[in-house]
Amino acid sequence: MADIGYDGKVAIITGAGGGLGRSHALEMAHRGARIVVNDLGGSVSGEGGDVSAAQAVVQEIEALGGEAVADTNSVATAEGGKAVVQTALDAFGTVDIVINNAGILRDKTFHNLTPELLEPVLQVHLFGAFYVTQPAWQIMREKGYGRVINTSSNSGILGNFGQANYGAAKMGLVGFTRVLANEGRKANIKVNAIAPVAKTRMTEELFGAAGDPMAPELVTPVVAYLASEDCDVTGEIYSVAGGVVARFFIGLTPGYYKRDLTVEDVRDHLDDIRDVEGFIIPEGPQDELKKLFETVSGGTEGKLS
Repeated sequence: MADIGYDGKVAIITGAGGGLGRSHALEMAHRGARIVVNDLGGSVSGEGGDVSAAQAVVQEIEALGGEAVADTNSVATAEGGKAVVQTALDAFGTVDIVINNAGILRDKTFHNLTPELLEPVLQVHLFGAFYVTQPAWQIMREKGYGRVINTSSNSGILGNFGQANYGAAKMGLVGFTRVLANEGRKANIKVNAIAPVAKTRMTEELFGAAGDPMAPELVTPVVAYLASEDCDVTGEIYSVAGGVVARFFIGLTPGYYKRDLTVEDVRDHLDDIRDVEGFIIPEGPQDELKKLFETVSGGTEGKLS
């Protein structure tokens, strides 16, 4: 089979001044994509700004013979998101791919969390994905093609101590991904998410030497595939780390049914409710509703299978 390439398609990659975003930008540019390297150039916690990070990646891409432009607009506002997309239009005339990768950390246990620690994290991770993707989405719908990759995290999917703000934003991106996947189907817009583990500026203190095998470059192949025309999946979430790729999914157990359900029934049949044998993977709310209506109309009470 032919190698995956991008035939001059235009990709916006947020937070691309280093780490995962830089790795994605270099690989995709090498394969023919024209890249908008968006990075505010701030600290891990989101303070400050400097064009040098984004510009350095642009220079790396150009040295490889690729095309790229730097962008330092903040994704945390609607105006900033529109400006990022406008940078792509001014430089390359269109947008085909959006990779929402920008992020900051302001970790704190929940009882110590303040608005100053909560709101910027939500704005960059979750609102930023909305603000950049929506103006790009209009273009993708008109042309009948698009790819969106959102960067979630196991901190949201599984929960991680001291990251209520970060985890809420990252799980919010799962819902965002699932909804856009459904809305984009008819327009050939595929929307997926990754939950990466990689040694970057944000994680190097946490991982130390143990994180050395978790290079950002081992996450990029999954992102590059999901951003390509070859991608035929949508609405899915992939765990990616150190060369390991696996799928996270949302499962629904068969459950328990009783027409006149009581509090005591829930207590007494909790094991039945939680039993994962025979689970299904709903593609959307319609699959859950179908199961519910069939159960209720069937009338068979007790543990379901």
